[in-house]
Amino acid sequence: MNDPAQGRLFCFGLGYSARTLARRLGARGWHVLGTARTAGTCAGLQAAGIEALPFDGTAPLAPAKHPLASVTHVLSSVPPDVRGDPVLRHHAEDLAGLSGLRWVGYLSTTGVYGDRSGEWVDEDSTLRPTGMRGRRRAEAERAWLALGEKAGLAVHVFRLAGIYGPGRSALEALRQGRAKRIRKPGQVFSRIHVDDLAETLLRSMAAPKAGRIYNVCDDKPAAPEDVVTFAARLLGMPPPPLVAFEDADLSDMARSFYADNKRVRNDRIKRELGVVLRYADYEAGLNAILAASLGN
Repeated sequence: MNDPAQGRLFCFGLGYSARTLARRLGARGWHVLGTARTAGTCAGLQAAGIEALPFDGTAPLAPAKHPLASVTHVLSSVPPDVRGDPVLRHHAEDLAGLSGLRWVGYLSTTGVYGDRSGEWVDEDSTLRPTGMRGRRRAEAERAWLALGEKAGLAVHVFRLAGIYGPGRSALEALRQGRAKRIRKPGQVFSRIHVDDLAETLLRSMAAPKAGRIYNVCDDKPAAPEDVVTFAARLLGMPPPPLVAFEDADLSDMARSFYADNKRVRNDRIKRELGVVLRYADYEAGLNAILAASLGN
């Protein structure tokens, strides 16, 4: 692929996905900086070589020299709150005034599609979010795209499936005794390995297309209990007992994920961005995570 021209990336929300992208760009000479919710998290990121500033959404960034000055790319993974998108609430005008801004990415969720009873959806499917979080995300998408249209910015929306990768997978959950096998007949989820997500973002940065929306997921939607069973087999340990969804001890948030059942198409990232998934299914992804953890 053609790498995006070297620049300066600002990440609102230096979480798992943004840090993966930051490491790849940092190795290519980019200047990467961004935000975390607390000063303590910022200090940890600073120790890892990533410039970080506190931003919890309640107030704008307020250093002496504005950190958005001279950035060329912006990525936001900050979730909306009851008042809307906090980044846009505090910094929409700042972003609109950046003359050198070449690319903006907003990380959303496939949850905006809502429940489709296991049927397929693509980027042109009507949004039908079932819960408050999904409705807020759908509204945040519209707000980011509207900013792009109004200010002439190349804003892109990435609807992410469940993200997994090193340090965040069924393998770690099993090793730590946290994994559950929950059976809800017909339930499937889509997933994406964090490295494939980073590759998708890099390819979009190299070929901006203002206003475009992309689903980011792998090729194999699967039942959640199947993923845990496969991971247990890789580790040579018995899987957790299978529990009916109705009897499972789940938090309200975890239970809400099971309200949506759909399969998500990823044709657009392949066709328009030339993405070739390194981990086209969870089997390939978990095998690679295990091999890396064993030093192979």
